[in-house]
Amino acid sequence: MTNPQASRTSCRCSNPLAGGDTCGPAKPVPRYPTNVSARLRIALLGVVAALLFSPAHAERLKELANIQGVRDNPLIGYGLMVGLDGTGDQTMQTPFTTQSLNNMLQQLGITIPQGVNMQLKNVAAVMVTATLPSFARPGQNIDVTVSSMGNAKSLRGGTLLMTPLKGVDGATYAVAQGNMVVGGAGAAANGSKVQVNQLSSGRIPAGALVERTVEAPVGAEGTFTIELNRSDFGTAQRAMDAINRQFGPGTAEAMDARVIRVQAPEPQRRVGFLAQLQDLEVTPTQAGARVVVNARTGSVVMNQAVRVKDCAVAHGNLSVVINTEPVISQPGALSGGSTVVAQTSQISVNQGGGAIQMVRGGASLADVVKGLNSLGANPQDLVSILQAMKSAGALSAELEII
Repeated sequence: MTNPQASRTSCRCSNPLAGGDTCGPAKPVPRYPTNVSARLRIALLGVVAALLFSPAHAERLKELANIQGVRDNPLIGYGLMVGLDGTGDQTMQTPFTTQSLNNMLQQLGITIPQGVNMQLKNVAAVMVTATLPSFARPGQNIDVTVSSMGNAKSLRGGTLLMTPLKGVDGATYAVAQGNMVVGGAGAAANGSKVQVNQLSSGRIPAGALVERTVEAPVGAEGTFTIELNRSDFGTAQRAMDAINRQFGPGTAEAMDARVIRVQAPEPQRRVGFLAQLQDLEVTPTQAGARVVVNARTGSVVMNQAVRVKDCAVAHGNLSVVINTEPVISQPGALSGGSTVVAQTSQISVNQGGGAIQMVRGGASLADVVKGLNSLGANPQDLVSILQAMKSAGALSAELEII
């Protein structure tokens, strides 16, 4: 039986590729190539390092901030909608509809005789709203929303007459006109009524024509101003560092927790520069602990930074029940009296769920939710409990009531 180790340490002269006639002990040959295993280990370490040090929850800068001057502008207008199938305004209750119609007819050369009371059923006064997007040019179409202003039953099938849309400065920026799309339906007969969705408002796709543009001088002074959606010093610092790494030191400067000033390049390069700027990935810092309570609906929302310290909570429901029953007093026979009905009330007071519950402090949001659920309180009661825990110092979060 041949020893494999001995065969590997044989003379070089037995190897036809060794060359030469000198014999001597050959170096042992490893079982696996050394370079392949080393490369495999390096590749594995690179993958692990990439997983450990890759940015977590990074977001593009366009989701975290906006560029000052690039914004939409609201528009509003008052107009008339005609062609309704008997579902328009009742002119006796909405005199402004008749007045608007008279003014429009006078502009068209039609004069209504004095004392004529027009009974209109197919006309409705409406408010028209739209949003003028940034960099919109004359001739572009924008969508408009039409809403009834009077007591029209339905705007379905109506046509909006030419309506100027004005901005906050009173200037006309668009003109709306067209047939409206209503996403509802309804029918009524003999006092019965069936309605699906809303009939008093609708939308006209591409129903307005832009007549004037709003100038947005972005970078006119040689700088861009970026505004974060949420004020945070840490996020502002990280955004500034990401911009400087991409475009060079000194390109961006954080002015405060919200505003970042960026040096603008030449005018012919600004569009490409802003496109690259908005695609930069920035990892925002974790928001502060906050609990938001909606006092009207009882909704409670908390973020993952909320922490609760150990505390004892006693919460009970106090209910007062009053039952009133009639008692009839019947007089005796031949007494000449009358029957009297008296009221007797019984009052009971019940208080339940007042046992003290221990709420353990939690290091995660799941622990906080588990501790609050142990109280067995409904959302309305949870609002009062959170306020009391905040006052006692057991809730490590900002409590905001909306």
